[in-house]
Amino acid sequence: MAHRILVVDDDKQIVRLVSSYLEQAGFTVVTAFEGQPALTVFRHEKPALVLLDLNLPGIDGLDVCRALRKESNVPIIMVTARVEETDRLIGLELGADDYISKPFSPREVVARVRAVLRRTEGQPVRAEILSAGDFTIDLTKHLVQWGDRAVDLTPTEFDLLAVMMQNAGRALTRLQLLDQVQGEAFEGYERTIDAHIKNLRQKIERDPKNPRYILTVFGVGYKFAEEA
Repeated sequence: MAHRILVVDDDKQIVRLVSSYLEQAGFTVVTAFEGQPALTVFRHEKPALVLLDLNLPGIDGLDVCRALRKESNVPIIMVTARVEETDRLIGLELGADDYISKPFSPREVVARVRAVLRRTEGQPVRAEILSAGDFTIDLTKHLVQWGDRAVDLTPTEFDLLAVMMQNAGRALTRLQLLDQVQGEAFEGYERTIDAHIKNLRQKIERDPKNPRYILTVFGVGYKFAEEA
């Protein structure tokens, strides 16, 4: 069964172009041109992934992203103009999984959609359950437990945590982490890892500003504390 992709952009020409390439690649596409209709379409169609432009009339893309994250962990790829650096970082902090800058190649969009879907559908893992301190991660069921409380992670956050825990004590560069969680390392996008790390710390650290588990290795990247 073909994956259903929701494409949200107020530029109808872009929507037609991206939709055409996605359909040629075997995807089913549903569309919306404004924020509120996008939420309605999402709830009705239940897509496997959302390609979301940030610059929308009415409810903007950031608010749509925020609303989606309140009710779903569906993978979200943001589409941004290069000048919207702040909005891009905010979007990642709200839980978007990836971003694409305008202008873009439709072929890149298809490649990024495939990459995100590949990793969110589950890949072979070396262990089913990993434990550290107060929490455990079940790689098969895609669940994270902190004490008696379930931790709600986006697909990217989950994959990032799994990779780091499987390499506990080893410093990983941003590019290595990006390659591991996306399956492909797109040049210029390694700094997105910083936003995902910030989100993870907010969810699994008792004091995110003084983390116990996810440590910064200055000049290199990040590591999961081996002693944890």
